[in-house]
Amino acid sequence: MATSAIGPGFLTQTAVFTEQYAASFGFMILLTVIIDLAAQLNVWRIIGVSGLRGQDISNRLLPGLGFVVAAVVVLGGLAFNIGNVAGAGLGLEASVGLNPWWGAGISALIGIGIFMVREVGRAVDVFAKALGVVMILLVGYVVAISALPWEEVAVRAVIPQRFDFLPVLTLVGGTVGGYITFAGGHRLVDAGVTGTEHLTDINRSAVCGILIASLMRVLLFLAFLGVVTKGVGLDPSNPPASAFGAAAGQLGSRLFGVVLWSAAITSVVGSAYTSVSFLRTLSSTVAKYHQLTIIAFILLSTGIFLTVGRPVQLLILAGSLNGLILPITLGVILIAAARPTIVGAYRHPKWLLYSGYVVVLLALVAGYQSLRGIALLWK
Repeated sequence: MATSAIGPGFLTQTAVFTEQYAASFGFMILLTVIIDLAAQLNVWRIIGVSGLRGQDISNRLLPGLGFVVAAVVVLGGLAFNIGNVAGAGLGLEASVGLNPWWGAGISALIGIGIFMVREVGRAVDVFAKALGVVMILLVGYVVAISALPWEEVAVRAVIPQRFDFLPVLTLVGGTVGGYITFAGGHRLVDAGVTGTEHLTDINRSAVCGILIASLMRVLLFLAFLGVVTKGVGLDPSNPPASAFGAAAGQLGSRLFGVVLWSAAITSVVGSAYTSVSFLRTLSSTVAKYHQLTIIAFILLSTGIFLTVGRPVQLLILAGSLNGLILPITLGVILIAAARPTIVGAYRHPKWLLYSGYVVVLLALVAGYQSLRGIALLWK
């Protein structure tokens, strides 16, 4: 889940908003961590206890609802994956100088290769964990060599000078919006880690996923802040790359390429796997040929990238749109939490249920406030 969240959009969003809000962006990150934890614990517990995927829970609540939820999640996952493929191409360009079109194609083939391995689930998990460690270590190095205004960072994390809803919605959408919050939940179902006897494992996994993604977000924020506080303007065509280059010169640019490619390829795998998992129980054809469907999903994403530009706007837009999906998916899960036909004798904690409804309300308000900002961003 964490490495699915940490993709090119994750990097780009963090760089763009750090430049816009400086140290005050730390407060927005802190707020989104709280929202993310509430959303993910609710979703994973209900999926884990019921042993059902998100679309199946939806269909048990209301026949046909699962198809609607699957449609919006898959479309959101496709939007993310176009950016993921683009980011993989840009990562290979920055690290080894390869043309981004060729880089995107090669990366797509690597992602497809992961699903050709016989033990697909284990291959995906090992691949994601290894590159996740690489990303954190490389970004941590850039933070270590950056001169940061630590006192201002601490103050603005609690008392921001500026605050807007669009960054919050975008960050939440990029961490638990759309398909991402289901990525780990569906892997738990596939691995058989279900039922009330596994609640401790489910809770630990949900919290660790958010904390790992949040650690990466904080490290990126600090790395980018160390650059922008020196008065360096980020290149709008590739904000995170210019930040790494400003922090560590040519070496920084090479490191960024590795980080971006690692983030992109793990997200390609995670997005394709989870998006198709929403279709497996709704279509016998997809269930029978789910690996081929995953491959087709990756190829479609790659094809669209090769014909559509504006990657920076697309990456931020994808996060925002997936944030708008969150009230739908989380709302369905919260209603399901009280249905014995879905969760059996399990009783969902009231504090967790109410916190989930608060997140739904906040996401709706943020979405309403941010629609205009999204429209202006795309112009």
